Amino acid sequence: MQDYFGKEVPKLGFGLMRLPRKALSTDIEQVKVMVDRFLDEGFTYFDTAFVYLGSEAAIKKALVNRYPRDAYTLATKINAFLLAPTEKAAKQQFYTSLKRTGAGYFDYYLLHSFMENNYRKYDKFHLWDFVKEQKEKGLIKHMGFSFHAGPELLDQILTEHPEVDFVQLQINYADWENPKVASRKNYEIARKHGKSIVVMEPVKGGSLANPPEEIKKMFKACHPDMSYASWAIRFVASLDGIITVLSGMSNIEQMEDNLSYMKNFVPLNEEEQAIIRKAQEILGHSSSIACTACRYCVEGCPKQIPIPDIFSAMNKQLGVGQVREAKEAYANIALEHNASVCIKCGQCENACPQHLPIIKHLEEASELFRERR
Repeated sequence: MQDYFGKEVPKLGFGLMRLPRKALSTDIEQVKVMVDRFLDEGFTYFDTAFVYLGSEAAIKKALVNRYPRDAYTLATKINAFLLAPTEKAAKQQFYTSLKRTGAGYFDYYLLHSFMENNYRKYDKFHLWDFVKEQKEKGLIKHMGFSFHAGPELLDQILTEHPEVDFVQLQINYADWENPKVASRKNYEIARKHGKSIVVMEPVKGGSLANPPEEIKKMFKACHPDMSYASWAIRFVASLDGIITVLSGMSNIEQMEDNLSYMKNFVPLNEEEQAIIRKAQEILGHSSSIACTACRYCVEGCPKQIPIPDIFSAMNKQLGVGQVREAKEAYANIALEHNASVCIKCGQCENACPQHLPIIKHLEEASELFRERR
């Protein structure tokens, strides 16, 4: 896929949301190693956001301070509903991001995480015009938005804002026909409007790196040496109109795996596409919770319940039948914050890009693991 300068953009992007940690901070030295490997193999796209804790500062140290500006492509985002109580505070995010990253300008700049309950705030704060102004100044090369809602709203926004250069969508084979995520329909709407696409959550928050056993057997029978995550990333990279596919790599092992099949990317063939369709049928009957571990729900939780960690523990049992592992994982979480302390305020559900019934799932967790109230 070529960007708007006609320059070829490799189809793997480095998502900087889940960087490796060392104690309570980002492991900068490991990030440097990962940045070096990524660039060495010809990949250039790095994706961060104002609200990704420590991410923009980390990429300044690991990338911006160490490489010439034309060696990489940097994307970041402005958020109108997290940490932005006023229009002034929201707009200040742009200048803070410039300072944090030291990048001088952003190749891709996004209005962050549109949902039914927040997209009007971007109008209220006049952020569309603000971002266009920064683009006219040369501080932004391409403007877009990331999206977590249905095709009707996506069609409306792209109709109202034809100036958008691209859109960032959640697309993966598990959610291709999921009515709540609507990967296929949103993809088709974006293409109808002639927009190129950056893909997020291709591995569904890591869950497709460990799919149900029946799917694992199919994948291994076809490609014994390829990872389960490779099927997910190659599925979306095979679609038309994709600028790049973001992978939130948290360690060098994940990066090496991604590089192994994306350096010389080969789209899915007919046999592989048929296997993906079978996997989609199997997942249509899965009882797993469709959490991508973005952690937006934790930000505003008054009880600081680690909701994604609880759901991950539940999915060990619900998704792949690992009862003992699920109980052990939950026991470690519940030492400090368990599901039963939820006060049902609803902040988590308002923030959830997947529109999950989080309160209901926390009640189910409490019952599943038989907490004493």
